[in-house]
Amino acid sequence: MLAVKVPLKKVEATKDYLIKKGILERGCRIFKEKGFIYLPIKEKFKTEFSFADKKFEEIERPKTLKEVLKGKLTENELSELKTAFDVVGEIAILEIDDKLRKKEKVIGKALLATAPNIKTVLRKEGSHTGEFRAQKMKFLAGKNTKETVHKELGVKLKLNVEKVYFSPRITTERKRIMELVNPGEDVLVMFSGAGPYVCVIAKNTKAKSVYGVEINPDAHKYALENAKENWLYNVKLFLGDVKKVVPKLNKKFDRILMPLPKSGENFLDVALKAAKEKAVIHFYDFLADKDIPKKAYEKVKKACERNKKKCRILGFVRCGQLAPRAFRVCVDFECRA
Repeated sequence: MLAVKVPLKKVEATKDYLIKKGILERGCRIFKEKGFIYLPIKEKFKTEFSFADKKFEEIERPKTLKEVLKGKLTENELSELKTAFDVVGEIAILEIDDKLRKKEKVIGKALLATAPNIKTVLRKEGSHTGEFRAQKMKFLAGKNTKETVHKELGVKLKLNVEKVYFSPRITTERKRIMELVNPGEDVLVMFSGAGPYVCVIAKNTKAKSVYGVEINPDAHKYALENAKENWLYNVKLFLGDVKKVVPKLNKKFDRILMPLPKSGENFLDVALKAAKEKAVIHFYDFLADKDIPKKAYEKVKKACERNKKKCRILGFVRCGQLAPRAFRVCVDFECRA
């Protein structure tokens, strides 16, 4: 098979290029030989690297959840099965409707067989509830644990998925915010949880300081551990209610994140009082499709008026779906005296 011979340092960039151009041959195991990586390709392309004819081991396509369950569930049950799931570290989290609860253990074991990186399968029980937005989980298969280490954007995040709110679905949003942070900024993350925003920003930017405030003691404990494990020295973490803790910090910030989509508007006054002149605030909200972005803009503008601040809307993004036709949105705005 035709292959391109690439130095180790250039592999990731070359692979990304080949994928974008549709040249990379899928289903073959890439291998290393004498300090070079051989990438299987469909055709030659313009490059500084040389080509070679190599034999590649074929990779067996992993079976889907429905394929593994064929014969274990009826056709009707398979049609009712939800195949989407979240992965946090080595834990897969499923939603299983009441009709399939009697087969939940079978489904859990089947999911383990579809992905070697998954060691534990849990099922959601209800929705996020209470002040800490915690969610009950039921163990189904694999290693009986609810604690894991999740890796994203160069950081490791240890957490218990039942005790700490965390969404792997908004990694892209964390990356977006990370890329907006300028060198020398003082950043405040309200509702910082186990520290995903705090750690990602501190690790990947030249922010002067990153403060996190979290009311959940379990989440705060994990955040402290995560900051230490990721060798982050410009991080300061505080346990307590944002409304009580932030005013006591006696500090102003260049950028403030408010990743609490439900009832986040109740904390806009706190954010505005802690903002430097021309600070950027990222306000998150849950809205029905028909209300995006108007209602979020209205909440921001009313808060600014209350605090005798001028605001300039910089834009908004949809960064997750709560339910059919309901989304998590983020409004980026600049505030001035």
